[in-house]
Amino acid sequence: MSTPPIYTPTIYATYPSLANQVVLVTGGASGIGAATVEEFALQGARVAFLDLADKAALALIDDLSQRCQHPPIYHHCDLTDIDGLQSTIAAITEQLGTPRVLINNAANDDRHRFEDVTAASWDAGMAANLRHQFFAAQAVAPGMKAAGGGSIINMSSISWMIPTPHLSVYVTAKAAIVGMTRSMAKDLGLANIRVNAVLPGAVLTEKQQRLYMSADYEQKLFEVQFLKRHILPVEVSRLLLFLAADDSSAITSQNYIIDAGWM
Repeated sequence: MSTPPIYTPTIYATYPSLANQVVLVTGGASGIGAATVEEFALQGARVAFLDLADKAALALIDDLSQRCQHPPIYHHCDLTDIDGLQSTIAAITEQLGTPRVLINNAANDDRHRFEDVTAASWDAGMAANLRHQFFAAQAVAPGMKAAGGGSIINMSSISWMIPTPHLSVYVTAKAAIVGMTRSMAKDLGLANIRVNAVLPGAVLTEKQQRLYMSADYEQKLFEVQFLKRHILPVEVSRLLLFLAADDSSAITSQNYIIDAGWM
């Protein structure tokens, strides 16, 4: 089976309401996170991102520093350390001002067999994929309330809807994010803080290409997708732009699937 062409549109939306807004992205050094940092920075936002991959993060900043008004700011941060996460968010707020947009992107989808899951690996999976999303939102919420509102976007996945094999802990976390999103939206709605979830399908990140995108998997993927092509990280990021901008000001407590028609 020949590989369909990658979709390459040439005209994209600009969101004036994002200019100069402080945007916080977790897991921003690679994949969907890096595309998100780039897209928000090119909109004129003041982006701070968290990760552990220093080399990739600095390369991203070096690239964007020549192309955007406000070069992104990087903080090395282990998101499983909640005290460290909270102090890092406090430092970003002190440096840039109140984040009005939070993209809870960071995750770890390493494969694991059901039989091999232990109490320790379960806790580690929840810490990497779920727990930090809640506490990052909790950390930015007071500033958003004081500023009159904001947008929190939690990255889930269609993996729990399929469901994907050999990912039981990850899938559980991604399903929980949907419930957490609705609860947060209810709790924070009176403060004009919108909370939505985005559920990508198979996105052609560098990690996916390197570890999982075999010819056999690609063939099976295009059999189930209505659109017979790959989804690029930037296409997910452009959905995040809309949900962060004032253009979506009446949208909250929703789940947005971007999967080329798989589900």
